[in-house]
Amino acid sequence: MLNIGSLNLSSNLILAPMAGISDFPFRMLNRKFGCELAFVEMINVHSISHKSKKTAQMLFSHKDDRPLGIQLLGNEQKYIEKAIDILKKYKFDLLDFNAACPARKVVKRGEGAGLLREPKKLEKLLKIIVKNSSWPVTLKIRSGWDKDSVNAKEIAVIAEGCGINGLFIHGRTKLQEYSGKVDYKSIKAAKKTVKIPVIGSGDNFSTSLIEKMFAETNCDAACVARGALGNPWIFKGTQPAEEEIISTMLEHLDGCIDFYGERSAILLFRKFFAWYTKGFRNVRHLREKCCHAKSKKDVLHIVEELQKL
Repeated sequence: MLNIGSLNLSSNLILAPMAGISDFPFRMLNRKFGCELAFVEMINVHSISHKSKKTAQMLFSHKDDRPLGIQLLGNEQKYIEKAIDILKKYKFDLLDFNAACPARKVVKRGEGAGLLREPKKLEKLLKIIVKNSSWPVTLKIRSGWDKDSVNAKEIAVIAEGCGINGLFIHGRTKLQEYSGKVDYKSIKAAKKTVKIPVIGSGDNFSTSLIEKMFAETNCDAACVARGALGNPWIFKGTQPAEEEIISTMLEHLDGCIDFYGERSAILLFRKFFAWYTKGFRNVRHLREKCCHAKSKKDVLHIVEELQKL
């Protein structure tokens, strides 16, 4: 049992927010395979304030898409407060604040991982979020800015002092982005220091690596991001046969078409085809074909060729 504030979870695996990926069809598919808590894509507080059509689509959910987390990105008090106020009309279960995104354009604005260099400012923002939130609040961080300024433990103490209910820690620095090795020690140090749940993130690509995360860090839960791309079976801890992969891929395709319409869904689904077929042999030419697919019919023809390999 994992308890994050008032949110009680039976699973200790959580589906991370991923830009351009963790949309409604993706979440619902992963839930069928055992995913319990899932996140919408990371949302900038300015986008919520502007009430854009894209943001509304990102926030779309229904009663079967629960429990659901929303992750906010920002660094300005007035926009954070406004975003939280707008979110009160939506039904979800957890509010996460991002101080981990390493994207250059994000950090340049002083958001995401940029806040790791300004712990006082981060502390101020966390207090504001906790004060204004009616949901459990969590924080997502990295181990630090670079190898010489690993401060996950210190940030964890600050977060707990602000009333945060849980902490997600990606065991890489901002400068590492997604390269190099995960620093399990920084996650373990934070876990030993605070009483709130700590969720380990980074390289949770398989059941064995997830087990390593738990063993090396003693964390309370593991966050699955890239490990779920074309692989919802990671939540079951099973290895599917190729036939099951293909049928699941087509189910995901239909879900995308129902949600976005055929034209937009096909453009989105091209990358998923590559992820689903990662373990297949001699599929490079089919992936290239899929990059030019424009309709469901095109994709089905490609799948027919895949089944003949």
